[in-house]
Amino acid sequence: MRTGQILTLAFVTAAIVGAVWWLNTPNGGEQYSAGGSGTAGVAEGAAMVEVQLPETLSAQAQIGQRGFEGLCAQCHGENAAGRQGIGPPLVHRIYEPSHHADAAFLLAAQNGVRAHHWNFGNMPPVEGVTRADVMAITAYVRELQRANGIN
Repeated sequence: MRTGQILTLAFVTAAIVGAVWWLNTPNGGEQYSAGGSGTAGVAEGAAMVEVQLPETLSAQAQIGQRGFEGLCAQCHGENAAGRQGIGPPLVHRIYEPSHHADAAFLLAAQNGVRAHHWNFGNMPPVEGVTRADVMAITAYVRELQRANGIN
């Protein structure tokens, strides 16, 4: 195959994958925006998603829950449900392990992260957070995700 054909095939494949993703995203990707039309009338700071709690949490996730409440809930909401106009929900398919591995949570907490899925602005580094804190918090978030069908 010639280079031009390979590039064309790669472009067409990427376009098809993007179209399939877009079509399988409710509201054509609108849920990634803090201000999409589906949020009209939602109070500032309100939970963005409904979170079903697991029946039990592992010991590490229980520690992570306390860490999350102290370090993360102010922006990401109670039980990682997000806060309208403030911070995104972590119980959301955007943060499923195949898209945001556990290491992404560590890097975000330690270094901050530029806004790329949501319109909340950049996330600053979390002051004083340790690797162990983030590992426990991630365990908590992953258990919440699994209880809500996000694997």
